[in-house]
Amino acid sequence: MATKRSRTIPAPGRPATEVLTAGFDPRLSVGSVRPAVFRSSTYVFRSPESAERAFAVSSGRADRRPGEDVDLIYSRMSHPNAEILEEQILPLEKGARAALVFNSGLSALATAFFRFLRPGDAILFTEPLYGGTLHMIHDLLVPFGVRAVPVQAGDTAGIAAAILATENLKFVLVETPANPTLTMADIASAVKAARRRKDRPVVAVDNTFMGPVFQHPLALGADLSIYSATKFLAGFSDMLGGVILGRDPEMVRSLKGVRSLLGTILQPDECWILGSRLATVALRMNKQSKNAERIVKGLRGNRRIDAIHYPTTARDPEQRRIYRAQCDFPGAIFSLEVKGGKKGAFDLLRNLRIIKSAVSLGGMESLACHPASTTHSSMTAEEMKASGVSPGLVRFSVGLEDWRDLLGDIERALAAG
Repeated sequence: MATKRSRTIPAPGRPATEVLTAGFDPRLSVGSVRPAVFRSSTYVFRSPESAERAFAVSSGRADRRPGEDVDLIYSRMSHPNAEILEEQILPLEKGARAALVFNSGLSALATAFFRFLRPGDAILFTEPLYGGTLHMIHDLLVPFGVRAVPVQAGDTAGIAAAILATENLKFVLVETPANPTLTMADIASAVKAARRRKDRPVVAVDNTFMGPVFQHPLALGADLSIYSATKFLAGFSDMLGGVILGRDPEMVRSLKGVRSLLGTILQPDECWILGSRLATVALRMNKQSKNAERIVKGLRGNRRIDAIHYPTTARDPEQRRIYRAQCDFPGAIFSLEVKGGKKGAFDLLRNLRIIKSAVSLGGMESLACHPASTTHSSMTAEEMKASGVSPGLVRFSVGLEDWRDLLGDIERALAAG
């Protein structure tokens, strides 16, 4: 089963329809309504000439011809379940023409970094940033000779100015909303600034918090939309995965070669699981977002809370403008600034009964964590202060439970602190 043989052309439809009709021909799995799981590590060539052609295309020495059916080689490079999933996910991301799947969100980012960055280059990124990504930049890219340029996520003019001024800038990473403060960054403005440079850098957006349902970076001009598929895409806290989607198939194809070298492709079983979840992404995210909106509304005015960080509660006019311009709904993540600093935050977490104290997000169950001592603990005190990752900050990922039970759980935990 090679690329073309794994695909059917779906009848024209909206994303919710196409995600259930693209990517899979039942005739190739003896009529099964769902694809089989192909656990093979290697694939039989149809002829010596087919093998030669497969290696030429896989290595980048030759381009795939329109409609060409190229043999699969080895599962580190690609396999049927990955090809099916990469076709299935395209309808969910506005503007996407190609996709690649990875064994984690960080491996997706690492693959992009290794493809586009070399010693002497610069990467510009918004802060705050997911702790794992920040750790990778500081402990892997900087020692490799890449210059790291942080810019505050909410500073639209500052981001644009830094993009124009940074020498040898090759990669712009925008995480919006920012983890864990929910600060929004203007994607379209960053793209516009990047396009003003003759040596235009790649603009990538970590769209894990809002996409693909509530925010559409590729439609706003970004080159790549990157996900930890572990979160909302998979949705059940039972697997790891990552996805990169792009507007330019050639750019995505160049990433595929690096993925093959690094061996970061998502395994067949996980591809099958993730493909089974795609049709419910919008259903789950809409329910979770509505739950979060109601909980945030119920917590307003609570005397044990100093601030609520959520797109619809932003007081800054620029933050409100960005949200209205690039988001359809506010999503399922919010953070609370709890009175009493770290002690107040720990007391809140200790007294929750329904919401589980754990890192990660986007699953069907509600989770809460203390970023300053967990996910963002590798940041310096100065970085935390500048980015708003305070000792009293608690991040919540809202699940599918009844919102009234979740609100009551938080209120009781706050009162017990």
